[in-house]
Amino acid sequence: MAKFTFLRPVLWTENLEETIGFYTKCLGFTLLGENADWQWASLKKDEVQIMLSRPNSHEKFSGIGFTGSFYFTVENVDALWEELKTKAKICYEIETFEWEMREFAIYDNNGYILQFGQHVGEISKAE
Repeated sequence: MAKFTFLRPVLWTENLEETIGFYTKCLGFTLLGENADWQWASLKKDEVQIMLSRPNSHEKFSGIGFTGSFYFTVENVDALWEELKTKAKICYEIETFEWEMREFAIYDNNGYILQFGQHVGEISKAE
């Protein structure tokens, strides 16, 4: 079987420029490339990469069709919470869960759920 080496999700959006703005201004991603003809963009922050795209005409799209969330493992989740809690719509506030993750979630401008978490053991090491 082939070796899998990387996962880079493609998020569909009706408003490419607004979505680029959300990810660059609110979350600090860098725009790697954009093609207006294709209605496509590629973004990166640290080790995370995502692509954005307006759905093609042959794809059925009536808003978000993704039935999950995007979970980002981060360093210093508390500082990130302080930075984002007034910039984005909150899905759930920061909390330490029984599975030993401290995490919170927001919605992006399209309504996708973005979760951010840090293992409790990693928080202790950082302090």
